[in-house]
Amino acid sequence: MTTPRIDPASPPFPGSIDITARVRAVLQGRRPDRIPFISRMDFWHRGLGYQGRLPAAYSGMSLSGIHRAIGFGQEDWLAPCAFKYRHLELVSVRDGREILHVFEPEISFFPDLWGLLPADQPGETTTELITPVGKLIYRHRLLEESLCAGTTRPQLVERPVRSLEDYQIYTYILEHAEFVPRFDEFHQREQELAGLGYLVPALNRVPFQSLLIDVLGELPLFYALHDAPAQVERLLEAVDRQTVEMLEHLAGLDAPYVEFIDNLEGAMTNPRLFQKYLIPCYQHYADILHRQGKRLGSHTDGNLKQLLHLLPESGLDVCESFTPAPLTVCTFEEAWVAWEKGPLIWGGIPSNLLEVRIPEQQFRERMETLLELVRGRPIILGVADAVMSDDEVERVRWIARRVEQVEP
Repeated sequence: MTTPRIDPASPPFPGSIDITARVRAVLQGRRPDRIPFISRMDFWHRGLGYQGRLPAAYSGMSLSGIHRAIGFGQEDWLAPCAFKYRHLELVSVRDGREILHVFEPEISFFPDLWGLLPADQPGETTTELITPVGKLIYRHRLLEESLCAGTTRPQLVERPVRSLEDYQIYTYILEHAEFVPRFDEFHQREQELAGLGYLVPALNRVPFQSLLIDVLGELPLFYALHDAPAQVERLLEAVDRQTVEMLEHLAGLDAPYVEFIDNLEGAMTNPRLFQKYLIPCYQHYADILHRQGKRLGSHTDGNLKQLLHLLPESGLDVCESFTPAPLTVCTFEEAWVAWEKGPLIWGGIPSNLLEVRIPEQQFRERMETLLELVRGRPIILGVADAVMSDDEVERVRWIARRVEQVEP
């Protein structure tokens, strides 16, 4: 296959390009002037910056400046709200030193402390949640390898719910939380990205995914479903009530789209679990949001092969950061056929296609095949899960220029 020549001297980001308008058009069911090409590049920027290996051409540039220079839409996430956890004292300690001590904290992604814990050096943090009915303890860890990769979100390595008594404490915390809008902060950041990118209103995980990833962990949840089903159900109901409250308050947010950061993975949330625990929630949440004129998405960066046939009935409008083969065993073509009537794909370009170990001609031929396949049907094209520190930014530039030559 002969791939078209891209002039390296062509303007990097002509003023006539409006990535924001393109994304909004697709999300609102309208045809954009070109396929929107947009993803996150913060991992690449932070990882190479931490290693001192940013290419000289981009050294000293802001992340937004680099996006603009290469013509690549900037996707960003921000929580449009939080919850204030009444009667809760939160204390985080690292290396014997208290780094966070808050009474009645406001948190967007509870029990994760994303954005509240230091993320500039490796280490382990222990957090205590102190309530009138008891105390929970959990731990985060940030590795040197994560910092080199730009993934500076500390990972939960010990979850807060580990005993039957912990279920009651965790439920108490949720039941004494109050919704806090952060709409002004969200819209201010949205204006900063106007034209260049799109700000996704990021919401905490749906109940089952929250318990699976943040609250109990994978194996403990699977055991608990058998050994303590009543406690699991009550906790799921408590998370669901909080989620419904949040979604109803989002009627005051001017945005066409919101997204749960669910990290769906079909090997963990298998078809049986997906049908029982996620489809009813997604359908209910979608009904609430659709009445507000909003579309619903989920961060679906895992292997979805087992869930392909279920996602069209799930209620989800968008699968954001869809990650196909060879990063997962699900091919783009399989999803494209299975989701002809939805959900919409956001993503579709596996990040390892941008690595130098993939021959340039192979990279370009795959992109030509993909661009030909998606013509005539809505898609938000992006690098999934994100542009990583091993990826070649000049390949991102090449895609950005090629997209400008293709009618949607």
